[in-house]
Amino acid sequence: MTTDLVTVSPNETVAQAATVMGRHRTGSALVMEEEHLVGIFTERDIVTALGTDFHAPSDPVAQWMTKGPQTIAPDVDVDDALQRMLSLGFRHFPVADGDKVLGVVSIRDLSKARVEE
Repeated sequence: MTTDLVTVSPNETVAQAATVMGRHRTGSALVMEEEHLVGIFTERDIVTALGTDFHAPSDPVAQWMTKGPQTIAPDVDVDDALQRMLSLGFRHFPVADGDKVLGVVSIRDLSKARVEE
């Protein structure tokens, strides 16, 4: 799990979010309103936005993000988390303890942990 949260606000533009993600070399950003998780914005969202609308780079992230994303608890074991991600088609999962976001786990993180076991 990555605990260095990469976040954007819902009113930042697609271009701004893509730049933030690029600078952090990550495939997702958590969309936060103050301390509340309201969405997740991923590489797939960028591709969808750009492939749908020429002017999408200036659109707000809120228009293209996944709203109210599912989260996973920090105590879920690797196999369960990996199975859940695969069955849902996710590559990034916010990790939360109740309403508090602790980090993000990626399919790469889980695959690496599984190999190391």
